[in-house]
Formats: sequence, structure tokens, C-alpha cells
Amino acid sequence: MSLLCEIRSLSVTYRGQPMPALRDVDLDIHSGERLAVIGESGSGKSTLARTIAGLLPPGAAVTGEMRWPGGHTPVAGRDLGFVFQDPSSSLNPVLTIGEQVAEGARRHLGLSWKTAYSQALDMLERVHIPEPEKTLKAFPHQLSGGQRQRVAIAAALAAKPGTLIADEATSALDMVVQAEIVSLLDELVREAGMTLLFITHDIALASGFADRVAIFKDGRLVETGPTATVMAMPQEAYTKALIASHRDLFTPPLIREVAS
Repeated sequence: MSLLCEIRSLSVTYRGQPMPALRDVDLDIHSGERLAVIGESGSGKSTLARTIAGLLPPGAAVTGEMRWPGGHTPVAGRDLGFVFQDPSSSLNPVLTIGEQVAEGARRHLGLSWKTAYSQALDMLERVHIPEPEKTLKAFPHQLSGGQRQRVAIAAALAAKPGTLIADEATSALDMVVQAEIVSLLDELVREAGMTLLFITHDIALASGFADRVAIFKDGRLVETGPTATVMAMPQEAYTKALIASHRDLFTPPLIREVAS
């Protein structure tokens, strides 16, 4: 795999916070890989995702380097699709689903409203929304949590980005729906040859599909490597504790059931 992003000595401190959210992080991200960034709340994993996407709040202090060997710094929405944790807050309650999914294609691809709306219908079908034509005219509050997250994924993919960042995109869902969403993400990125950055606190969920994992604790990257290697031979005490806290790590039955 070719190198997509090279991160060196990256630190991020939010305004008014005495301690950095990220500390001296070195990490490579490769094109086409499914990288799971894993850690507990406050570990810095979401800060990493927002830094990569250029979505940090004003006043955040960033030091270090983030290089894109391809020579093109990606633009969020066009080159990088971003799926937030809570679709109830990321989706606009006063716009229809069709308007929100079509907006990315209209803005970044320059499509007409009619063409973008037609593409929005295709995207809803791709994320397995039931009755997609009806859903285009619906509002977010009329959908279930799992359906709203599928819509958020469709909106993130509307401009056909090369990279998808899912920031705790399953944490607000029940276990069955979590497995469905993970299976869907895996399916979509495989079909399109996309890079997936999957942010999660659930090492068991990530181990079912990620090519590689990066373990974060207290703003630092403590361990990274191929998923099977890290799971079988973890080097750090924190990684060992994460693995020990989950059962059936290598055979997640819900993901297997949904995928079949």
C-alpha cells in the first residue's frame, strides 16, 4: 500500500486546557487500509481524527507535521468523508434527508440539484436504507438511530471521497445495529477501494475487520501494528488490559452473522 498520510511529532492542545489532547504522535496511514484507532474516552483518538480532517475548533494549538506524499492536502467533505458519533446532532433537523445527502455532491462535484438528488437516491440504496425514495422526503426525527447513521454515512460519501473517517460512529447504537454499521462500512470501503479511519473505544468491534490498529492512551500512541499481530502478541500493558476486558475477540458473532 502507498503512503497516504505521514504524521510526525503531532501535538494538539485546546484553548483553556492545561494538558495536550495529543502528545508527540508518530503515525503512518496507508491508502486503501482499514485502520482502527482505539482508546478510552479522553485518549486523543477523536482529536487525531479531527486534526487529519481539518476540523479542530478555533484556538487549538497544533505542533508537529502532517504530510501528504501525494502533494495534495485533502479537503473535508470532498476528499475526506467524516461520520460523526451522533447523527442526531450532525444531521440538520429542518432539512429533508434528500437535501442533506445531495448537498455534498452539489457543493464539491458541481452537480445540478436534479443530478445530485438522483445520486442521493443511489447512495441511500447503497447504505441499505429501506424505502429509499420515501426516505429522501423524510426528516431525521422520522428515522431510527441506525437509519440516521446510515444516512450520515451516505452524506459523507456523496462527493466520492478517497478516505472515510468514522468517529465513534457506532457508540450510540445497540450491539446488533453496531455490527450492521461496521459490516456496512467494511463493505463500502472495500467496494470503492477507500481508506477507512475507524475511531472507537471497542477493541473487540475493531478486531473483526480492521487491517491495522493504533492504540491510544492519555494522548499518546502506545502501540500500533497489524491487527492479528497486536491481538496475539500485545506489547504494552494497556493493550493487554483492553484485550483482556473483551471476550470472543477473534470471532465476533454479530459481525459474522450480519456479514453473511
